[in-house]
Amino acid sequence: MVVIGVHTAKFDNEKDPKSIEKAMQRYELNHPVINDADRKIWQAYGVQAWPSVGIIDPEGYFVKAFPGQEHIFRDADLVISQLIRIHRANKTLNEKPIYFTKAQAEKAAQSPLWFPGKVLADGPSKRLFISDSTHHRIVITDLDGKKIALVGTGKPGHADGTFEKSSFNDPQGLALKGDILYVADRKNHMIRALDLKKRTVRTIAGTGQQGMDFRRGGDARHTGLNSPWDLLVHGNELYIAMAGCHQIWVMDLTRHTVVPFAGTAFENLVDGPRQASCFAQPSGLASDGTKLFVADSEVSAVRAIPLDGRGDVSTLVGTGLFDFGDTDGIGPAARLQHALGIVYVDGKLYVADTYNSKIKILDPLTRSCKTFVGDDKKAKLFNEPGGISYADGKLYVADTNAHRIQVIDLESKEVSTLNLQGVEPPTSVLHGISDK
Repeated sequence: MVVIGVHTAKFDNEKDPKSIEKAMQRYELNHPVINDADRKIWQAYGVQAWPSVGIIDPEGYFVKAFPGQEHIFRDADLVISQLIRIHRANKTLNEKPIYFTKAQAEKAAQSPLWFPGKVLADGPSKRLFISDSTHHRIVITDLDGKKIALVGTGKPGHADGTFEKSSFNDPQGLALKGDILYVADRKNHMIRALDLKKRTVRTIAGTGQQGMDFRRGGDARHTGLNSPWDLLVHGNELYIAMAGCHQIWVMDLTRHTVVPFAGTAFENLVDGPRQASCFAQPSGLASDGTKLFVADSEVSAVRAIPLDGRGDVSTLVGTGLFDFGDTDGIGPAARLQHALGIVYVDGKLYVADTYNSKIKILDPLTRSCKTFVGDDKKAKLFNEPGGISYADGKLYVADTNAHRIQVIDLESKEVSTLNLQGVEPPTSVLHGISDK
């Protein structure tokens, strides 16, 4: 069986071959991907939804479609097994394996960071926490970039234990409470807790399997999560941006339970009561202490939810699933493009406007949204930033596709690259590279 990806873009930024190549490296894809920028394949096969899967037999006939489905293994396995029997008997099955190289994977061995997804700056302790996502580890430095600790083996996995022996799989969001750092371990569908004093990692939520229960929740260690992408601590509650099921969940850190907080699990932009509202791949969280702000990526929106649960979900910027762009304005007149990160500082929201490669500033009261940094025509300051945090007068930006942390002085708007000191790439980074 040969897997061929077909990338039919929704966002303008996703039509760029360079963006697709970056995404293939980030998600460690080894199979070829077609850039169907003009939707020719989409239309030829009558595709109506993302994702869709089609099976083509060895003679080129389109024999089965799975439109808009993710969990297709059981049904697809039956079809493929039948095709193998038929074409093996007909001698039309080529059983010689085909190998594809991991394009540019060797570069990962030369970079201290590899597609860092999120960053958390803590002013009081002068520490910086970085989700070194495609290196599958957490990097801890001081605010000047000097190494304090590296957490994780560098190989994808889900092992608890010491900093050195534990493992993650595409870690993203981070939240700090005292000496405990919480990590959204995205591909493991888990929440991990790092004890910064004991230098240990343990799993506190998730089963390791993608959860399909969108309504009930329950005991945190026995409830499946679905692509947790960002975290925020408020008191004894840990809010979770559950991108995979288009919801916001909340974990009670005392009772060790997780339950849905907002969203129906239907992908859309719908305001109103928390349990009747809709989100679309929420990927970033921030708070002013009374409201939870959400970077709702697939609708290119910023949403607001009262933390006390009383009152409606509202939209500050964004109008729908197919409304995006790069436009300064107020409320519905403003446009973002797949924003993934957000932070609240002194009455303003700073948004990592990912696909526009900019940082926007948003006033939650007036809903005015405009470019803060990123309009420099001489130098590309960002490349799809996915995370943003604040400490001591500076914004720290996880500049994902540039494999670095950018630092913005809030007063001068000067942008510099954090000089990481003592941070080496994992020795295991080339563990899966084929030499064929």
